[in-house]
Amino acid sequence: MNKINKKKQMKQLTEIKKCRKVARQFFIACAFIFTLLPGLSNAQADSTKKEEPAAAAEESSLISPALNFLTVQKGDNSIDLKAALTAKLKGTVIKLRQLKISFVQVVDDIEKPLGFVITDGFGKAVFNIKADSLVPDKEGKLNFKAVFAGNKHMDPADAEASIKRARLEITPVKADSALSVSVKLIDIASGKEIPVPETVVGIFVHRSFKPLKIGEGTTDENGEASVEVPNNLPGDARGDIMLMAKLDENETYGNLESAVVQKWGIPVSDKLNELPRALWSAHPPYWMMITFIILVSTVWGHYLVIIFQLFRLRKEEPAPDSPLVEHLSS
Repeated sequence: MNKINKKKQMKQLTEIKKCRKVARQFFIACAFIFTLLPGLSNAQADSTKKEEPAAAAEESSLISPALNFLTVQKGDNSIDLKAALTAKLKGTVIKLRQLKISFVQVVDDIEKPLGFVITDGFGKAVFNIKADSLVPDKEGKLNFKAVFAGNKHMDPADAEASIKRARLEITPVKADSALSVSVKLIDIASGKEIPVPETVVGIFVHRSFKPLKIGEGTTDENGEASVEVPNNLPGDARGDIMLMAKLDENETYGNLESAVVQKWGIPVSDKLNELPRALWSAHPPYWMMITFIILVSTVWGHYLVIIFQLFRLRKEEPAPDSPLVEHLSS
């Protein structure tokens, strides 16, 4: 009787498995058909439409770049033409690199090409030109223009700057233990040196990322000003520091800059010495390394033991046709 009951149960199980298999295949076929229906409807709808020419497709709007342009008159009688090209995309300002910026001088509505520069990784371009080779206009001003011609993805852009010729001089002064610099601002647009009074000039120390401002002074009737310099400024390995006099964003002269190097700083070694083993250095102490290795080995050791035990249990699992399985099934 037991054998007959087992056979009946086996037949019932096989029939149930067949029914489940048929039902699964049926549901898969229905799901496949439903996924195809939207595509078929779209294809039928698209077939009724007339093909439009490529020119009628949506035109992608061109990028409108922003061109920032300024001039810097330097102490060596040269002028830096600085341009920065940026654009705003999806609310984010990006710097446009590897693009051509052309610089021209405008004299009586006539544009004289000066040269061009390719923007760097920060979207900036700097063009240096000697002021002696430039001819001012009737008012004694120099008019410059920076031009980006545009391309198939960007609109063209340009910017202009007009300045009057001037020179900013800086002279180091050392009296006993007191350190200072004397600056002089001179107007040279007419060919004569005319002092510029009542103008604020800043004094800076050159640093790797940004000049450090240490003071400022206002020029007198002779165009001169004096500013003290601290005697505890860090310098290079020889104690040299670069002192800079700057006039920024003046309405008449634009930006002026002059620099001088003096051995007034505290020498700072530029040699790369290996730091001792410490918690704040790149080389941690040995006891910390040993502790870390022990902890990590302990954690991963537990994982390996668990995996080994799982494989061991799998090997010790009884076979399907063993007497123990038949006994449990009955």
